[in-house]
This record gives sequence, C-alpha cells and structure tokens, in this order.
Amino acid sequence: MNRLRPDDADARFIRRIVLTLVILGVGAALFRAGDLLILAFGSILGAIVIHAIADLYADRLPIGPKRSLTLSVATVLAVLGFLAWLFGVAFRQQLNTLVTQLPNLIDQLAAWAAQSPVGAKVVDAVRAAYAGSRVAQDIGGIVSGAGEFVLNCLLLLVGSLFFAADPKVYERGFLLLIPRSMRPAMEDALFDTGSTLRLWLRAQLIQMTTMGVLVGVGLAIAGVPSAAALGLLTGLSEFVPYVGPIAAMLPALGLAAQGGNGAIVGTLITFALVRLVQTNAITPFVTSRVVAIPPAVTLFAIIGIGTIFGLFGLFFSAALLIVVFTLIRSLYLREVLGEDIPPVEHQTLLDPRARVKQDNNNPG
Repeated sequence: MNRLRPDDADARFIRRIVLTLVILGVGAALFRAGDLLILAFGSILGAIVIHAIADLYADRLPIGPKRSLTLSVATVLAVLGFLAWLFGVAFRQQLNTLVTQLPNLIDQLAAWAAQSPVGAKVVDAVRAAYAGSRVAQDIGGIVSGAGEFVLNCLLLLVGSLFFAADPKVYERGFLLLIPRSMRPAMEDALFDTGSTLRLWLRAQLIQMTTMGVLVGVGLAIAGVPSAAALGLLTGLSEFVPYVGPIAAMLPALGLAAQGGNGAIVGTLITFALVRLVQTNAITPFVTSRVVAIPPAVTLFAIIGIGTIFGLFGLFFSAALLIVVFTLIRSLYLREVLGEDIPPVEHQTLLDPRARVKQDNNNPG
C-alpha cells in the first residue's frame, strides 16, 4: 500500500490551502490598490448624488429619466463650477493668505496653548501623532504636487459620470459574480446600502450648509479675518465627522490669534455654540432615518481609515463606515441571525418584471 498517495481528504486540504493563498493574494493586491479603490468608492458616491438629484427633477418636472439625469449632471457641474469660482476668484486672496500663513499661524496657536503645562503636553501629543501619519504625508504631497490632486479629482468626476450613466450594468455584473442561492440576499443588501447612503448624503448636505453659514457669521462677529472662507472650509470639513471640524478650527484659531485673546475666545465660543446647536437641534432631525453609529466607533474608525488610506480615505471614511454598518445589518443580522429587519422595497436587477415585497409580518 502506498501511504503517500493523496486521498480525498488530502485533495480538500490542498484546495483549502490554495483558496487561502488566493484570498491573501487578492487582499494584498486590494491593499496595494487602496488609493484606486477609494477613488472608485468616491465615484460611486458621486453617482448616488447625481441620481438623487435626477429623482428630484423627475418627481417635480414633467420630464423623462434621461432628461432628468442630464439636468442633474448639469446641476452638479454648475455647483462644482461655483465652488471653483469661490476658491479661485471670490475667496482667492483670503485663501492665499490662509495657506501662506498657515504654518506660522499654527505655530502661534501652539505657542499660545503651550503657555500652560497641560496645553504644552497637548501640543506635543498632537505633533507626535500627526508627524508620521499617512494624512500628513498626503497633505505634503498636495502642497508639492497639486497636479496629482487635481487629476484625482477629475478622475472622481469622470468616474461618477460613468457610474451614473448606467448603474444597473455594474450592479448586475456584481450580482452575477454571486452564487445563485445568495443573490437575493446580496441584492437586498445592495439596495439597503444605496438607500442608506442617499439618506446619509442628504443629512450631510444639510449639516455642512448650516455649519458653514453659522460658523462664518459667528467668526465675522468675533472679528476673525477671512470669516467667509473659514466658514466655507468648516462647512466642507463637516463631511468628515468629529475630525474635520476640529481640523477646520485650527486655522480659524490661528487667524484669531493675530487679534488677541478676545478674538480667540470669540472663535472658541462660536465653534462651541454652533456645535451645540448642531448636536442638539439639527443632527437629530436630519439623521433620524440614517443608521445610528456610536460616536466612539465613528471617531476611531475614521482615524483608522485615514491612517491606512491617507487623505482621500479620511475624506470618505464616514461613508465607508456607513456602508460597513449597513452590510453588517443587512447580511449578518438579517440573513444570518434572522433579525426582524425589513429590506428596502426595490425592483430586482436580474428580472425587471419581478418586485421584491416586504414580508407581510414586517410592514414598513
């Protein structure tokens, strides 16, 4: 008897080893292509925004889907053009002053905070955490290579337009890679994720607008220079919860340091009052239908994603966290554990005539 002849158990063992190596290889490749994946994810978010605006036009105007999509694309391009005009023309002098003076402003702020022993320790801890981070390297890369940053932004825009043109092609292609028995669950999870992202983006738009306006007005009252530009930056920074507004507050405090302690106190009061209004009045109202993620989980997840994927990863970290939580809720809690979580009603991708119905025992 040949004891070295492989049997069925050996063949299964070898297949498992090969499958494990393939999974590890694919994981390593995806990690190496992290920047490209983040850009692709940002393009998907852009496509969701375009289709959300197109649905608004289709509901309120007597036009077909193609015209509403065209009008939505024109609206998005107009908004981007308006932002480019704000940064490049209206606030150009203010932003140039802010960018050129930012290192000195941060040093002045650090010197002001280091006057107390506790403040000195906080400044040292922040500098140590920031010095070797991936985000710091990416910010330095933006300063030294703005062309690459602009190219990535253009890639985001073009990718969003491609995804928005015919999203069902990509959705069907993804579902065809899933085994037949798992496709209904994956399709429900796909639509759950899209619906949740759409609600989250709508809530973020409201919060970004209110944050930017309130901070801009408050800084103007406090006598801080470039209040309008700082309000715009603060509003955009709200896209990254917790981390973004704190980062936007640093240049505001740096500019306020030029006006003395009164301007600094006014800036701190402005951010504190706006955050109080945002947390207790605006956020609960606009996020009532969005997945509720504990603040501690959100904060550490955002920092972790930014550390791994850099500046673009930090910018899209909150949306990535929403996707992960929605998939856990839809695939694990509902499909594996059998929790009572109704799926979003939708038209199936692989059979347009069929329509997914919610369970009669789980209305809503």
